[in-house]
Amino acid sequence: MELHKPEMKKIKSRTWKKQRYFKLQDDCMTIWYKSKKAGNATSTFSVSDVEAVREGHQSEVLLSIADEFPPERCFTLVFRSRRGNLDLVAESAEEAQSWIRGMRKLIENLENMGEREKLDQWIGDWFRKADKNNDGRMNFREVRDLLKMMNVDMNEHHAHRLFTMADKSQSGTLEDDEFVLFYKMLTQREDVLRVFQEYSGDGQKLSQNDLEDFLREEQLEGSDTQQHAKQLIERYEPSDTAKLLNAMTFDGFLMYLGSTEGSIFNPRRRGVYQDMSQPLCHYFISSSHNTYLMEDQLRGQSSVEGYIRALNRGCRCVEVDCWDGANGEPIVYHGHTLTSKILFKDVVSAVGKYAFKVSEYPVILSIENHCGVEQQRVMAQHLNHILGDKLLKSTLDGKAPIRLPSPEDLKGKILVKAKKIGGLEESFNGTAEDSLTGEFSDEDEMAEIEEDNLHREISLAPTWFLGNSNVLVSCLFMPQKSKQRLSKELSDCVVYCKSVHFSSFKHSRIHSKFYEVASFTESKARKQLREAGAEFVHHNSRQLTRVYPSGFRTDSSNFNPQEMWNVGCQIVALNFQTAGEGMDLNDGLFSQNGHCGYVLKPSFMREAEKRFDPEIPQKLDGYKPVTLSIQVISGQQLPKVNIKEDSIVDPLVRVEIHGVPMDNAKQETRYIENNGFNPVWYDTLRFTIHAPGLAVVRFVVEDYDKTSKNDFVGQYTLPFSCMQQGYRHIHLLSRDGTVIPPSSLFVHIRIAGLE
Repeated sequence: MELHKPEMKKIKSRTWKKQRYFKLQDDCMTIWYKSKKAGNATSTFSVSDVEAVREGHQSEVLLSIADEFPPERCFTLVFRSRRGNLDLVAESAEEAQSWIRGMRKLIENLENMGEREKLDQWIGDWFRKADKNNDGRMNFREVRDLLKMMNVDMNEHHAHRLFTMADKSQSGTLEDDEFVLFYKMLTQREDVLRVFQEYSGDGQKLSQNDLEDFLREEQLEGSDTQQHAKQLIERYEPSDTAKLLNAMTFDGFLMYLGSTEGSIFNPRRRGVYQDMSQPLCHYFISSSHNTYLMEDQLRGQSSVEGYIRALNRGCRCVEVDCWDGANGEPIVYHGHTLTSKILFKDVVSAVGKYAFKVSEYPVILSIENHCGVEQQRVMAQHLNHILGDKLLKSTLDGKAPIRLPSPEDLKGKILVKAKKIGGLEESFNGTAEDSLTGEFSDEDEMAEIEEDNLHREISLAPTWFLGNSNVLVSCLFMPQKSKQRLSKELSDCVVYCKSVHFSSFKHSRIHSKFYEVASFTESKARKQLREAGAEFVHHNSRQLTRVYPSGFRTDSSNFNPQEMWNVGCQIVALNFQTAGEGMDLNDGLFSQNGHCGYVLKPSFMREAEKRFDPEIPQKLDGYKPVTLSIQVISGQQLPKVNIKEDSIVDPLVRVEIHGVPMDNAKQETRYIENNGFNPVWYDTLRFTIHAPGLAVVRFVVEDYDKTSKNDFVGQYTLPFSCMQQGYRHIHLLSRDGTVIPPSSLFVHIRIAGLE
């Protein structure tokens, strides 16, 4: 990548602009930068941490200085996980383009790397980290320190023996190639070798027939194993000689098992494979709560970045909390709190721009409307003007519909979920209200939110009363409106998602319309699912339900979405900004079907006559429980969790089943002392699953600590229906849900039907 002038401005706000020198290191993987002032510390970041490059004024920070720097000199580096963006201004448009093109090319190269190249890259990174004097060689002391950094607590005598064997040049140091050799000896995969030799006729290679036997007997791949074996040899075998013999060496076998095909996730479930032509209420829909927040619900920053990140993760329902703002412009923020405010029109622009970047299926704007009639009209103008044809303004065929349209029907459309004056039918039979405004009762979600806010503020009074008493008092004595006016313009933007108050399942069965959406706080949803689970499932087979976290979750924590999915709730809104079990399950469920944000519910939840009750899955027609047996064999290169240099992980693996109440279970392996590099367990965990169509499986690696809570090391979550059987690798993810190569687990999976 050519850089004419490595000097750019780093921008954090209108007032914070600092000159920085940037430079791509020789490894073409690391960006180095330092302050203009001499003697200041330098920093680096890896190209692999960068998710995307945005050109021009595409962040709030760069928009705020748009009058100062032209868009062609500006760009934003967007980092993976929850790290803040880097906003930069180059000296010239040419310089900006040079960086934009260069960075995009480097990101593309990384994405196209094979497994072998990725591993070599990773080894090279460690080599450079440990080579303190930058002479391209490592003596034994440097190697020993490196092993500690890599999470290996190795017997010094054993390490020295491997070092001497790798030191082919007998120089007392390891150079690049010698270090790779040392690493390979260090990571000798005895566990995989054992499997390889069991199927190899001569112990040296797998013939095509040997490989076919392995695929059929271990991996349980029934169809056309002959063709598949040929493809695997072609794809993963590094030796041309072996390829000519239609055979696979141990290296090729290892590469296959470490690839996406050898992973636990079934590649056939990665793309869109489900029927997308059923009514919207037949799908689970990836949904975000308080999408505008980047942190907690009390003082956190509101940002359009929250919408961009959620949409880029496949989220299909985002929340917009609207309030009257200054100069006639509606604003978005968490009402009655100290969270910052953003303009409604900026949110709509971001949604319009990013709605369909990763999924072409519809996006629902869930609007919580606290505005007066005048600013509601402004909201309607912005929705129409900014979104244009993307905004769904009328029913699809112009006729009175009898059911919800499908994701397929609504591709490329943005739907508004909000209050509506009257119903859909009235716009077709000439009885639509002609008045400019209508009234709706406030004894619904709005009131519930106000009530939640009120309770929350009271409960928080002791901790933040001082200095904020005026805010608290305004909440405590906030007038509770019984009626709110609604503008016809905003009402007309609502077609298939009319927000209504929920009375009871009986009332809904008799009176509710398919386009009406009821919202529940998690506690109210929980009460209903415990008292009338089968009724809830039945209700959700006909119309959409939204569930959102309690207002008491001021830290923006999440509830477990699984219990809401168990009764077929489609719009289970989570705080995407908060990592943890809730988001792991959400990411896991929606990792299938092309990450498109829609997952078809099991058939027993879509057919009203089935009467599925999650409390008693045995009563379902065609009830077929299964046993899941997981042998946790080994771990590879687990990341360090404790920054202390001499601290080594004591890893254990916990497997969790999340599903109907009968299926919820957790089991753990033993912990292995002082080995995060290549721990070996061979521990078998067994589960019975009664409703496999709803089950999600979560693998968690923790650092065992007998005196305090275990530290999190990594996790991987996937739908039970997407698991592949046989010998599989599980590529671990960080707390943020991003990959941490080459950390993995090696397991053996068996699923058996109980007769």
